[in-house]
Amino acid sequence: MRSEAERLKDIEPFRVMAILARARALEAEGRDIIHLEVGEPDFATPEPIVQAGIAALQAGHTHYTPALGLPVLREAIARYYGERYGVDLAAERIAVTPGASGGLLLAMAALFNPGDEVLLADPGYPCNRHFARVLEVKAKSIPVGPDTDYQFNAELVAKNWGSNTRGVLLANPANPTGSVIDATTLRGIHQAVRERGGWLLVDEIYHELIYDRAEPTALGLGDDVIVINSFSKYFLMTGWRLGWLVLPQALVPAVDKLAQNLFLAAPTLAQHAALAALAPTTRPLLEARKAELKARRDYLLPELRRLGFGMPVEPAGAFYLYADCSRFGGDSEIFVERLLLETGVAVTPGTDFAMADGRRHVRFAYTAELSRLREAVDRMEVWLR
Repeated sequence: MRSEAERLKDIEPFRVMAILARARALEAEGRDIIHLEVGEPDFATPEPIVQAGIAALQAGHTHYTPALGLPVLREAIARYYGERYGVDLAAERIAVTPGASGGLLLAMAALFNPGDEVLLADPGYPCNRHFARVLEVKAKSIPVGPDTDYQFNAELVAKNWGSNTRGVLLANPANPTGSVIDATTLRGIHQAVRERGGWLLVDEIYHELIYDRAEPTALGLGDDVIVINSFSKYFLMTGWRLGWLVLPQALVPAVDKLAQNLFLAAPTLAQHAALAALAPTTRPLLEARKAELKARRDYLLPELRRLGFGMPVEPAGAFYLYADCSRFGGDSEIFVERLLLETGVAVTPGTDFAMADGRRHVRFAYTAELSRLREAVDRMEVWLR
């Protein structure tokens, strides 16, 4: 038999999905499982968004849109940046994509050639390096730790930039750490990348989930920054599979051509629903959910520290806690398996996110209501003793 493509040897399964499947199987057997593993809010999509999707279906909006998205949605996203961040943005620079994942794939395909290198933070979202591998681009993972809030800075970029490096991909806030790059540090990174003739890509899908301070979008740094965003997290539309790119004007034709060939277009019903997601009347519903997530973080962070998990950096955004579990012995994959089987609490091993020290860490997603978080802490406290 012929063998599969060589690139597949370098693409690892997303371990969290196997944990979810195991947890669902235990539930089917009658076990009570507390799900803190998957990076998906437990809230339903707000009703105005759902109703907009239903109305679009009933109105017969079931055909392809232009490859870069409905013009009215691109215009709405541009207005969003003006109202939310004070950034004057031409709608023509926006590409609506099948999720942020589709946007990342399009951006990497438009920017990098086989053999080029892109710098990524470690720990980080694992699919990013796998996108690069599919395109025969080298993802160079740079270990980052508490000393830099688990993020890049200009010094790290300069130190690790090589002869084949063509860009840097950041996540702000980051998954799995929830850490945020402040405006001054981000400006320094942009300058370091620009001086070397590279591209700066910034994943801002959790940007609306920064809790205790306001941070500007990376688009304010200049027209040469590529920003990836999504309707999944803050807008609570994970299953609708809709994201967007903001591109330099010169890259729009290339991304349009790629989108036509790879995807044709993003889901039409989701695009119509997203118009309601951006409506001012929907924002109070989204902000209420954000406040709930903050309350969960403010409860779970000190409780995990009290139980003995190491968390030297307080996450400023997203809905994750990246915790050092090494004091409890073994590695994170064994720890996660035992925790699930013996307590019914499902979390994710750090090996999904970190190549350097993932076996020391686990990720908690505080995507369950507070009463369930309290139950999870109670179960773990008894178990760890």
